[in-house]
Amino acid sequence: MQVSVIVLAAGQGTRMNSDLPKVLHQVAAAPLLHHALATAHRLDPSRIVVVTGHGAEAVAASATAFSEAVETVVQDPQLGTAHAVAQAAPLLADAPGEAIVLYADTPLIREETLRAMLDARARHAVVILGFHARDPGRYGRLLTRGDELLAIREFKDATPQERAVTLCNSGVVCAEARTLFSLIAEVKNDNAAGEYYLTDIVELARSRGLSAGVVLCDEAETLGVNTRQQLAEAEAAFQARARAEALENGVTLTAPETVFFALDTHIGRDAIIGPNVLFGPGVTVESGAEIKGFCHLEGCHISRGATVGPFARLRPGAELAEDVHVGNFVEIKNAILDEGVKVGHLTYIGDADIGEHTNIGAGTVTCNYDGVRKHRTVIGKRAFIGSDTMLVAPVTVGDGALTASGSVITEDVPAEAVAIGRARQVIKPGLATRMFEKLKSIKATKAKGH
Repeated sequence: MQVSVIVLAAGQGTRMNSDLPKVLHQVAAAPLLHHALATAHRLDPSRIVVVTGHGAEAVAASATAFSEAVETVVQDPQLGTAHAVAQAAPLLADAPGEAIVLYADTPLIREETLRAMLDARARHAVVILGFHARDPGRYGRLLTRGDELLAIREFKDATPQERAVTLCNSGVVCAEARTLFSLIAEVKNDNAAGEYYLTDIVELARSRGLSAGVVLCDEAETLGVNTRQQLAEAEAAFQARARAEALENGVTLTAPETVFFALDTHIGRDAIIGPNVLFGPGVTVESGAEIKGFCHLEGCHISRGATVGPFARLRPGAELAEDVHVGNFVEIKNAILDEGVKVGHLTYIGDADIGEHTNIGAGTVTCNYDGVRKHRTVIGKRAFIGSDTMLVAPVTVGDGALTASGSVITEDVPAEAVAIGRARQVIKPGLATRMFEKLKSIKATKAKGH
């Protein structure tokens, strides 16, 4: 089945009280727009078109950052939802197969729900996603007879009897692409708002003798984000769903309510996630790995059997092979740690390659930045880096080599060599006592002067 997806992302979002376009505000470390695109992508669509408007350039850039295959069009002026969908007509009006309309500010719609709508197309020419609202408020109402959808009435245009209906419109639509754009071409703006409503296609379809139907979903899926409060609610709903899915998939969360996932977090079965762990974008944790409490991870890959934390930070480009140990107060960025590497504590590893079974002592720093450019540190297999070693990149430490504690390493260290790069220790007997007596005398003299 060929499917095209149209994502409406033109709204200004004035109630967000922000200079940022509404659809670029984030839930789960990703723009709202990316949530809609991620759901669309799981349908394996032939094309995805994002309709931009307010902040069009920034929204288009975000859309193509998600995938270069995403196409964008601009709605200007903004004259309603049907008018927005019509902007995609030059690209999709002759597209074969189905078309689905999604909204960039509604981030919680599930793939399973959209597939149910596609299945319902076998019975109806137009399928609308609906939900029963606890408080229908100003939602559009779905007017039905049996399993037939008769019309969608916008709240502004609804009668008191129609406003009493609790079956509400999510705005999500599924129809054959050619049919959808043919119906949209007939939509008028003779309503209270003077806008072209996408919802009018239901009655237009029925006037042609075409059937319209409803697929129901839970109200939580349809949460739209128009305010900061709703943004927070969407974040909470996403995290609750992500935690439940992780537990169901065999991940141990010792304190689920304290773990925060990103949109694209991937965690394997039998991984263990401790309390107060925050996942930024681009994290994969393989089966059997353990992330201990109070860790912050983004843009990294953690292999089977590795342990991280507590209180560790993995930044983009951190690659941990199997059985790597990263301990407390360790930061790793743009570095590859091969199998069995141990970085126990109080260490910064940036722009580095570390060979298998190497041990990195406490307080080690790869000094990777000269103020202008970044440089790389390469450490071989089974090396031992003593505590408080400063590795001034670019520098290489060979296989089986050792650096003495407190060394500043500025030159390459051959394999199996010992490198000592620190000042020679000098002992002056009795000098400490004389120095303290002198300092106390100076202090006493200054005190009398006051």
